[in-house]
Amino acid sequence: MIELRDLSAGYGRQAVVHGVSMMLEPGKVIALLGPNGCGKSTLLRTVLSLQPRLGGEVLVDGVPAERLTPRQLAQKMTYLAQSRNTPNITARHMVLHGRFPYLSYPRRYRAEDYEMVEKALRWAGAENFAHRFMEELSGGQRQKVYLAMALAQDTQTILMDEPTTFLDVAHQLEVMAIARRLAEEGRAVLMVLHDLCLALRWADEAAVLIDGSMAFWGTPEDAFEAGILDRAFGIRLARVMTENGWQYYYG
Repeated sequence: MIELRDLSAGYGRQAVVHGVSMMLEPGKVIALLGPNGCGKSTLLRTVLSLQPRLGGEVLVDGVPAERLTPRQLAQKMTYLAQSRNTPNITARHMVLHGRFPYLSYPRRYRAEDYEMVEKALRWAGAENFAHRFMEELSGGQRQKVYLAMALAQDTQTILMDEPTTFLDVAHQLEVMAIARRLAEEGRAVLMVLHDLCLALRWADEAAVLIDGSMAFWGTPEDAFEAGILDRAFGIRLARVMTENGWQYYYG
């Protein structure tokens, strides 16, 4: 379990994130929401120790993150970044990169690594083009491969930075369905999302950042009723009850 205690982060001495506290609990999809520039990506990178904290703590299974090596952290948390390079390798080889935290030098893949990769490719719906080179794939197909790589890392916490950006509606729903399945398996999934309707439909909890501070933490239903997203984004959200639960839309 990952716990943030009064976490502050930023660049140099300039804080972008101010005193954020939250728990990333197993079995839940958490949507991290907020206007552009409010500190969402900075928060994710600080949790992963990819940039230094300016204050507070990040606890990983009760242990301060700074006491863990990068390899140990990579065995605890997976990061699906917003932007990535596209190397000239096959999709299957790309997914194998997710096994790096479990390999010693020189890297020699084991039978269990190949088994995990094949499982991850199936989970992400990428097995049919696993033999193709990354540069040949569409944006949606590449995103499935990167998601499979994250799954192959096999951690209990997965952090995704805008995983549905540039995807069509069908692929967006596939990504959200995978996030739900991961939570049902007992993992914690924290997702930075810009599509509020998608986030509120699929998430168990919503965390809203405004100017780097936690303005709201609770269920999507409570976020809607509090009107926090209307105020944060200058919009008007509406909803209607369906046989599949609340469906949100922009009014």
